[in-house]
Amino acid sequence: MSIAENLHRIEATLAGTNARLVAVTKTHPVELLQEAYDAGGRLFGENRAQEMAEKQPQLPTDVQWHLIGQLQTNKVKYIASFVHTIESVDSLKLLLEMEKQAAKHDRVIEGLLQFHIADEDTKTGLTLPEAEEILRSEEYRALRHVRLTGVMGIATNTDDEDQVRREFRQLRGYFDKLKSLYFADEPTFKEVSMGMSADYPLAVREGSTLIRVGSAIFGRR
Repeated sequence: MSIAENLHRIEATLAGTNARLVAVTKTHPVELLQEAYDAGGRLFGENRAQEMAEKQPQLPTDVQWHLIGQLQTNKVKYIASFVHTIESVDSLKLLLEMEKQAAKHDRVIEGLLQFHIADEDTKTGLTLPEAEEILRSEEYRALRHVRLTGVMGIATNTDDEDQVRREFRQLRGYFDKLKSLYFADEPTFKEVSMGMSADYPLAVREGSTLIRVGSAIFGRR
Protein backbone atom coordinates (compact mmCIF):
# COMPACT_ATOMS: atom_id res chain seq x y z
CA MET A 1 0.00 0.00 0.00
CA SER A 2 1.11 3.57 -0.61
CA ILE A 3 1.98 6.07 2.11
CA ALA A 4 -1.31 7.86 1.42
CA GLU A 5 -3.32 4.63 1.71
CA ASN A 6 -1.57 3.69 4.94
CA LEU A 7 -2.11 7.12 6.44
CA HIS A 8 -5.78 7.19 5.48
CA ARG A 9 -6.32 3.67 6.83
CA ILE A 10 -4.88 4.62 10.23
CA GLU A 11 -6.80 7.90 10.31
CA ALA A 12 -10.00 5.93 9.64
CA THR A 13 -9.38 3.78 12.72
CA LEU A 14 -9.18 6.97 14.82
CA ALA A 15 -12.58 8.27 13.70
CA GLY A 16 -14.85 8.75 16.70
CA THR A 17 -11.95 8.80 19.16
CA ASN A 18 -9.97 11.63 20.75
CA ALA A 19 -6.72 10.43 19.20
CA ARG A 20 -4.69 12.17 16.51
CA LEU A 21 -1.89 10.74 14.41
CA VAL A 22 1.73 11.83 14.67
CA ALA A 23 3.48 10.42 11.58
CA VAL A 24 6.94 9.36 12.74
CA THR A 25 9.19 10.54 9.93
CA LYS A 26 12.62 9.85 11.45
CA THR A 27 15.26 8.60 8.98
CA HIS A 28 12.87 9.01 6.03
CA PRO A 29 13.73 11.40 3.19
CA VAL A 30 11.83 14.62 2.65
CA GLU A 31 10.16 13.21 -0.50
CA LEU A 32 8.30 10.65 1.62
CA LEU A 33 7.35 13.31 4.17
CA GLN A 34 5.91 15.34 1.30
CA GLU A 35 3.83 12.32 0.26
CA ALA A 36 2.44 12.08 3.78
CA TYR A 37 1.77 15.82 3.78
CA ASP A 38 -0.03 15.61 0.44
CA ALA A 39 -2.20 12.84 1.93
CA GLY A 40 -3.26 15.16 4.74
CA GLY A 41 -0.62 14.49 7.40
CA ARG A 42 0.28 17.58 9.42
CA LEU A 43 1.81 16.25 12.65
CA PHE A 44 5.31 14.88 12.06
CA GLY A 45 7.52 13.29 14.72
CA GLU A 46 11.30 13.22 14.62
CA ASN A 47 13.78 11.60 17.01
CA ARG A 48 16.76 13.86 16.38
CA ALA A 49 16.82 17.64 16.59
CA GLN A 50 19.34 18.16 13.81
CA GLU A 51 17.48 15.91 11.39
CA MET A 52 14.30 17.82 12.14
CA ALA A 53 16.07 21.15 11.61
CA GLU A 54 17.31 19.98 8.18
CA LYS A 55 13.87 18.83 7.02
CA GLN A 56 11.74 21.67 8.39
CA PRO A 57 12.65 24.34 5.78
CA GLN A 58 11.90 21.88 2.95
CA LEU A 59 8.27 21.36 3.94
CA PRO A 60 5.22 23.64 4.20
CA THR A 61 5.03 25.93 7.20
CA ASP A 62 1.81 24.43 8.60
CA VAL A 63 3.53 21.17 9.60
CA GLN A 64 3.35 20.71 13.38
CA TRP A 65 6.72 19.28 14.40
CA HIS A 66 6.99 17.00 17.42
CA LEU A 67 10.35 15.96 18.88
CA ILE A 68 9.76 12.45 20.24
CA GLY A 69 13.28 11.21 21.02
CA GLN A 70 15.48 11.92 24.00
CA LEU A 71 16.69 15.51 23.69
CA GLN A 72 20.01 16.80 24.98
CA THR A 73 19.89 20.37 26.24
CA ASN A 74 22.61 21.49 23.80
CA LYS A 75 20.37 20.48 20.86
CA VAL A 76 17.31 22.55 21.81
CA LYS A 77 18.69 25.58 19.99
CA TYR A 78 18.46 23.82 16.62
CA ILE A 79 14.65 23.53 16.78
CA ALA A 80 13.53 26.29 19.15
CA SER A 81 12.41 28.62 16.37
CA PHE A 82 9.76 26.24 15.01
CA VAL A 83 9.17 23.05 17.05
CA HIS A 84 5.58 22.76 18.25
CA THR A 85 5.89 20.09 20.97
CA ILE A 86 8.80 18.37 22.69
CA GLU A 87 7.22 15.10 23.79
CA SER A 88 10.27 13.84 25.67
CA VAL A 89 10.61 16.27 28.59
CA ASP A 90 12.40 14.29 31.29
CA SER A 91 14.12 16.90 33.48
CA LEU A 92 13.85 20.41 34.88
CA LYS A 93 17.18 21.14 33.20
CA LEU A 94 15.60 20.50 29.79
CA LEU A 95 12.60 22.69 30.61
CA LEU A 96 14.89 25.56 31.60
CA GLU A 97 16.82 25.27 28.33
CA MET A 98 13.55 25.17 26.36
CA GLU A 99 12.53 28.38 28.18
CA LYS A 100 15.84 30.08 27.38
CA GLN A 101 15.79 29.17 23.69
CA ALA A 102 12.07 29.84 23.14
CA ALA A 103 12.45 33.27 24.74
CA LYS A 104 15.07 34.17 22.13
CA HIS A 105 12.41 33.62 19.46
CA ASP A 106 9.59 35.20 21.50
CA ARG A 107 7.44 32.08 21.27
CA VAL A 108 6.03 29.29 23.40
CA ILE A 109 7.13 25.67 23.02
CA GLU A 110 4.74 22.99 24.23
CA GLY A 111 6.03 19.97 26.11
CA LEU A 112 4.91 16.58 27.38
CA LEU A 113 6.36 14.99 30.51
CA GLN A 114 7.83 11.62 29.52
CA PHE A 115 7.26 8.84 32.03
CA HIS A 116 9.08 5.54 32.34
CA ILE A 117 6.28 2.97 32.14
CA ALA A 118 8.01 0.07 30.35
CA ASP A 119 9.61 -2.94 31.97
CA GLU A 120 12.81 -2.11 30.08
CA ASP A 121 15.86 -0.27 31.38
CA THR A 122 16.73 1.08 27.92
CA LYS A 123 13.65 3.31 27.92
CA THR A 124 13.92 6.64 29.70
CA GLY A 125 11.50 8.86 31.54
CA LEU A 126 10.37 10.29 34.85
CA THR A 127 8.81 8.64 37.86
CA LEU A 128 5.68 10.26 39.27
CA PRO A 129 7.55 11.70 42.32
CA GLU A 130 10.20 13.19 40.00
CA ALA A 131 7.52 14.84 37.86
CA GLU A 132 5.77 16.27 40.91
CA GLU A 133 9.06 17.64 42.21
CA ILE A 134 9.47 19.53 38.93
CA LEU A 135 5.91 20.86 38.97
CA ARG A 136 6.25 22.10 42.56
CA SER A 137 9.55 23.90 41.91
CA GLU A 138 9.87 27.67 41.78
CA GLU A 139 11.88 27.38 38.55
CA TYR A 140 9.03 25.59 36.80
CA ARG A 141 6.45 28.10 37.98
CA ALA A 142 8.58 30.93 36.60
CA LEU A 143 8.53 29.58 33.03
CA ARG A 144 6.88 31.87 30.49
CA HIS A 145 7.87 30.36 27.14
CA VAL A 146 7.13 26.69 27.85
CA ARG A 147 3.68 25.18 28.26
CA LEU A 148 3.25 21.61 29.48
CA THR A 149 0.24 20.07 27.73
CA GLY A 150 0.28 16.45 28.88
CA VAL A 151 2.25 13.23 29.25
CA MET A 152 4.04 10.69 27.06
CA GLY A 153 5.22 7.13 27.53
CA ILE A 154 6.50 4.10 25.63
CA ALA A 155 5.17 0.67 26.56
CA THR A 156 7.25 -2.49 26.79
CA ASN A 157 7.98 -4.13 23.44
CA THR A 158 6.12 -7.36 24.12
CA ASP A 159 3.34 -9.53 22.69
CA ASP A 160 1.69 -9.58 26.14
CA GLU A 161 -1.31 -7.34 25.55
CA ASP A 162 -2.30 -7.37 29.21
CA GLN A 163 1.07 -5.94 30.20
CA VAL A 164 0.92 -3.24 27.51
CA ARG A 165 -2.60 -2.34 28.57
CA ARG A 166 -1.52 -2.06 32.22
CA GLU A 167 1.31 0.27 31.24
CA PHE A 168 -0.99 2.47 29.19
CA ARG A 169 -3.44 2.60 32.11
CA GLN A 170 -0.60 3.58 34.42
CA LEU A 171 0.30 6.51 32.14
CA ARG A 172 -3.33 7.56 31.87
CA GLY A 173 -3.49 7.45 35.68
CA TYR A 174 -0.44 9.70 35.92
CA PHE A 175 -2.13 12.15 33.54
CA ASP A 176 -5.34 12.16 35.59
CA LYS A 177 -3.45 12.77 38.84
CA LEU A 178 -1.33 15.60 37.44
CA LYS A 179 -4.39 17.15 35.80
CA SER A 180 -6.34 17.21 39.06
CA LEU A 181 -3.45 18.40 41.26
CA TYR A 182 -1.55 20.84 39.05
CA PHE A 183 -3.51 21.64 35.86
CA ALA A 184 -7.17 21.60 36.89
CA ASP A 185 -7.69 25.13 35.54
CA GLU A 186 -5.66 24.63 32.35
CA PRO A 187 -7.67 23.19 29.44
CA THR A 188 -4.49 22.97 27.36
CA PHE A 189 -3.22 20.13 29.61
CA LYS A 190 -5.03 17.41 27.65
CA GLU A 191 -2.55 15.18 25.81
CA VAL A 192 -1.73 11.54 26.52
CA SER A 193 0.83 10.48 23.90
CA MET A 194 1.01 6.68 23.84
CA GLY A 195 0.83 3.98 21.22
CA MET A 196 3.04 3.17 18.24
CA SER A 197 2.70 1.03 15.10
CA ALA A 198 2.44 -2.28 16.97
CA ASP A 199 0.21 -1.24 19.86
CA TYR A 200 -1.70 1.94 18.99
CA PRO A 201 -5.17 0.28 18.87
CA LEU A 202 -4.70 -0.72 22.53
CA ALA A 203 -3.47 2.77 23.39
CA VAL A 204 -6.50 4.42 21.79
CA ARG A 205 -8.82 2.19 23.81
CA GLU A 206 -6.97 3.24 26.97
CA GLY A 207 -7.37 6.95 26.25
CA SER A 208 -4.48 8.02 24.04
CA THR A 209 -4.84 11.42 22.36
CA LEU A 210 -1.66 11.18 20.25
CA ILE A 211 -0.37 8.01 18.57
CA ARG A 212 3.15 7.94 17.14
CA VAL A 213 3.20 5.74 14.05
CA GLY A 214 6.11 5.29 11.65
CA SER A 215 6.61 1.86 10.10
CA ALA A 216 2.86 1.28 9.58
CA ILE A 217 2.87 4.38 7.33
CA PHE A 218 6.30 4.46 5.71
CA GLY A 219 7.31 0.80 5.97
CA ARG A 220 10.51 -0.36 7.59
CA ARG A 221 13.83 1.22 6.67
